[in-house]
Amino acid sequence: MDYFGLLPEGVLSEILSLTSPKDTVRLSVCSLAFKYAAQSDVVWEKFLPSDYQHIISKSNSLLSYTSKKELYFSLCDSPILTHGSKLSFSLDKKTGKKCFMVAARELAISWGDTPHYWEWSSHPDSRFSEVANLRFVCWLDMRGKIETRLLSKRTRYVVYLVFKLADGFYGLETANAFVRFVDCESDNEAERRANVVSLSRREGPSEKRSKRRVDGWMEIEMGNFFNDAGEDGDVEARLMEIRRLFAKGGLIVQGMEFRPE
Repeated sequence: MDYFGLLPEGVLSEILSLTSPKDTVRLSVCSLAFKYAAQSDVVWEKFLPSDYQHIISKSNSLLSYTSKKELYFSLCDSPILTHGSKLSFSLDKKTGKKCFMVAARELAISWGDTPHYWEWSSHPDSRFSEVANLRFVCWLDMRGKIETRLLSKRTRYVVYLVFKLADGFYGLETANAFVRFVDCESDNEAERRANVVSLSRREGPSEKRSKRRVDGWMEIEMGNFFNDAGEDGDVEARLMEIRRLFAKGGLIVQGMEFRPE
């Protein structure tokens, strides 16, 4: 017997709203009473970020939904462009925490405006209108930043470079990457603790290596940080190879993603 069915649906909805999206889905499978309660807007309103309406209002994307649950999973599965298409926004499906990707056009890329070194073009798989295509450089250096107030509070984030490799890529075996709070740590201090990463190598030394995403792109972990109250100003991620000045080419950059761990 499903004893939970003896409780009013409003009580069940309140119970679910105190759990997590992941637990709500699990409980709805185990109990018919919870299954009905799990359709309630009361539940999914609690799982949506408190500022979700403000974020949606800044979006160029058209959203169509009939319930807060439908909106929640739409934001998990289909990122929307916000802030003048400079950022994309989505939700982590298990926790409801906020995810943002900074578009390649918003990254500070050394020589990024020099067509001989970088070119900008559309890409059918990109959520943004343009991606950065590395033609040839010896000095590879790019930075992306976001305001901590935009992110979920009391959450550990990981920053990823989201990219593809063109046919005939070269010189992308290793680079250094780090994440820092701009107001709290200098470039030089952060550089001393940088991670060694590999954009192209699948096997070999112990540096961090790239992984394939479900959307077909690749990603490499650049570093992580804890966003406490969202009052630490800008957080910046940097990827660079400026010591081994060998030729590099064939990198296609979509952006940098700030995603809950």
